[in-house]
Amino acid sequence: MQYWIRLYFQIPLFLRLFGTVMIMMTIFGGIIHILEPKSFPTVFDGIWWAFVTGATVGYGDYVPLSPAGKITAIFLILTGGGLVTFYMATLSASTVKHEQALSKGEVDFRGSDHLVIIGWNERTRQLIDMICDQESPERIVLIDRSMNQFYQRLSNVHFVKGDATEETTLEKANVQGARIAVVTADPSKKEEQSDQSVIHQIVALKGHHPKLSIIAEVLTDRQRINAGRAGADTVIRSNDFMSSLFYHELYRNDPVQPFELLLDLLTARQFHEEKVPEQMEGEPLIKALEYFLKESCQIIGIKKGEEVSFDLHAETLLEKGDFLIVFSPLRH
Repeated sequence: MQYWIRLYFQIPLFLRLFGTVMIMMTIFGGIIHILEPKSFPTVFDGIWWAFVTGATVGYGDYVPLSPAGKITAIFLILTGGGLVTFYMATLSASTVKHEQALSKGEVDFRGSDHLVIIGWNERTRQLIDMICDQESPERIVLIDRSMNQFYQRLSNVHFVKGDATEETTLEKANVQGARIAVVTADPSKKEEQSDQSVIHQIVALKGHHPKLSIIAEVLTDRQRINAGRAGADTVIRSNDFMSSLFYHELYRNDPVQPFELLLDLLTARQFHEEKVPEQMEGEPLIKALEYFLKESCQIIGIKKGEEVSFDLHAETLLEKGDFLIVFSPLRH
């Protein structure tokens, strides 16, 4: 007996209450059917009455008429009514508690083939917005240790609070089942400290999931090599990119604004490496330009072996094994 009692209390509270309510309503339904078979022709009618009475709804479609039946109803109201009310209150409290735990990043992510983003800042916020604007946005797990609560209600974004270099945090984010990870630099730290933190996070990710594809951001060029050695597949040097934009903005001679133009371009289109089609081998580049233009793609460069050239000439002959660098519509 003691074993069954201990086992009962090991069951989650929600399941315990649910099971107890079901058992009690079935018992009272069976009793009232036995006491008043004319008023309650079937056991199911008795169970229906027990639930309606216990939940204090009281439809009145089935009512006990005998003194024994009314005494049974009194016991049902005293016991079952309080139990059903407690069950509903517990269910509501559990729902609210779970929602709060989700927003605070305390709930483990159970999905797979997802995108992991490390660090909450303006760049990641805009990145998440862009992904969510797609027709079929992929699932995102955001890891951050500085944010106490994730206020944005996005169905495809799961927040995990914690340090991305700790094993427990990576397990909560199910990095083992992730498709790709993005590691961003912390703007609140000094450049050297931020880059070292990024490298530590890359090492932790690779140690947890060696085959994980990682895109990492570094602020200093001298840490680019170290980020690659740590396991990053792509290293983005955000400071170099911004310096180039400043340079173009300083020395432009026309009203076109490089930053706005590039921002609009990268928002709507993406770089893509396309192998030269067989029917284009031996043909001049102008033929490929026309071919890809019909597919709403623009050729911006050509790759021959390891050399990439953006100096395009219409008469350049395309050879087998060449690759074309094209701008294609962003996937949706």
